Formats: sequence, C-alpha cells, structure tokens
Amino acid sequence: MSARIARVALHCSIAIAITGCGGGGGGPCTRDDECPSHFCKADGTCGPAPVDASPGSDAPDGSSGLCTPNHDGQLTPNEIPLVAGRMANFRIATNATWNTAGTANPDGSRHWTLTGTLSGDADKVIALASPTGTWWHPDFAAATYAAPLSASSDLAGVFHVDASGVTLLGVVSPTGGATRTELTYDPPVKILALPFGAGSMWSSTSTVSGYAQGVITAYTETYDSLADQVGTMTTPYGDFPVIRVATDLTRTAGLVTLSSTRTFAWVAECFGSVATVTSQDPASGAEFSDDAEVRRLAP
Repeated sequence: MSARIARVALHCSIAIAITGCGGGGGGPCTRDDECPSHFCKADGTCGPAPVDASPGSDAPDGSSGLCTPNHDGQLTPNEIPLVAGRMANFRIATNATWNTAGTANPDGSRHWTLTGTLSGDADKVIALASPTGTWWHPDFAAATYAAPLSASSDLAGVFHVDASGVTLLGVVSPTGGATRTELTYDPPVKILALPFGAGSMWSSTSTVSGYAQGVITAYTETYDSLADQVGTMTTPYGDFPVIRVATDLTRTAGLVTLSSTRTFAWVAECFGSVATVTSQDPASGAEFSDDAEVRRLAP
C-alpha cells in the first residue's frame, strides 16, 4: 500500500481546476457547471463567486473566477487556485496507454491531446476538503486542504499552500482508530515551488513515518521536479496553455530502492493542473506510454 501512496500523492496535490465566475449560489449541485456561480462546494451546494472574481468567458482559457491568465510564462501563488471547498470533474484511467511526449510545434513548444477514450475511463468529481473538524487536524495544524489520493483509494493527502508553494504534509485515512493510516512527511514535500516557469527545478527528501492501516511504517522519499516543457494541453474540457512539470519520485528503505516513478503535471495559469499522468513502477524512460494513471479535466 505504501508504494501506491508514494505514486499517487502527486496527483491530488494540484489536480483541481477552478472554473468559478459570475454570481449566485445556495442551490444543490454535484458539479460546477450546475451553478450560476460555476462554483459547486464540497458540501454539494452552489457557492457565490469570489469577491475578487472578474467576468470570464465560456472558454477554458478565460477567467477561472480567482484570476485571469496573463500568459507571462510564470505561475505565481495567486495563479494556483487551491482553496478548500473547490471541486472539479476529472476523467481518470488506470493502466492506460498514452504517450507523454506529445508532438512538436515549429516554435519548439509541444502539443498534447487527451480527448480520446482510454481503457477504463471513468469520471470522478474531486474535491478539496477542509481540514476543520477532521480527526487528523490536530496533528496537521498547518493543513490548507485534503484531497483523495486516487479514484480507487479512500486515503487522502494533506497539503499546505502558501506564497512559497504547495507542500505535502501527510497521508490519512477517512477515520482514526487502531487501523488508521496517518503518515507524516518530515520535512514536508515541496510539490510545487512558487513562482515557477520553464526550466525551474526543485527537490525534497523526506522521512515518511507513522501508521499504515495500523502498522508502524517508516521509509524515505525523494522528489526531483523540473518544469521541462511548455505548450498546449487539449483536455475534454478544452485547450490550455500549460507548463509541464516532471517529477521523479524514488522511495527507499535504507540502501534499498523500493519504487521509482515519474509523474507529469500540465499546469495552467488560474486553473492549476488540468492533466496528470504517472508511470508504472519503475518508470520506463524520460517519456513513456505505459501509464499507471491518467487524469484530465472533463466537463
């Protein structure tokens, strides 16, 4: 189970797109597009637009409700809309075949297309949950939000967001008790370093310790990230100018390598990650087509 935690924690860190704009709220909903405000809260009710929202277009490249993309080649803290209560619909496939390399454009950028059907595709609404009132909150007082690790897991990653970036604090189960999962990352993992642009690099090495299904667990994880490509990602929701972030994750116990995977996240200004793809373990190369999991924003 721990190897799977290591692999999928990268997905939930930035895998929420924000599409809120307009006004109104209060009615029941399951998705943003059911609300006049285009903001369906995690409790299933329509929320009002943020007070700083500017009018957005219907195109994905318009305002997300929290900011308007300026396409300056930099992702800044106010362009990463990770807020507890937000939710979005993602199309998710596991053990799929899709080549991460994409195609080259004349200007050196790249284009990726994830509109096609992949084996095992299923839509899932992913929410950023508030830590307030949870059983684990006293142990993660700095938490900003929690999000599910994968479509097939009930475990959640616990994250902190500030002006310097997004960090992973730990992994928890829905309930506490003797068979709980409660893993702490020391120091917290730097998932995104902000601001960043093409060529930015960051890394973290953390000791992971605590309980996995009630069993005392300890190991080490190293994350090496590089914003390696720029271009356009086409999702079922639409086209997004993106910076691709490649993250290599190595999990070890002593001198033994337990797992080694690569995750790509395609990050758009004001929307966060609009697609993520993770390799099988071990990763087969810098680019790959044998995917453990593929996520992309869907209507």
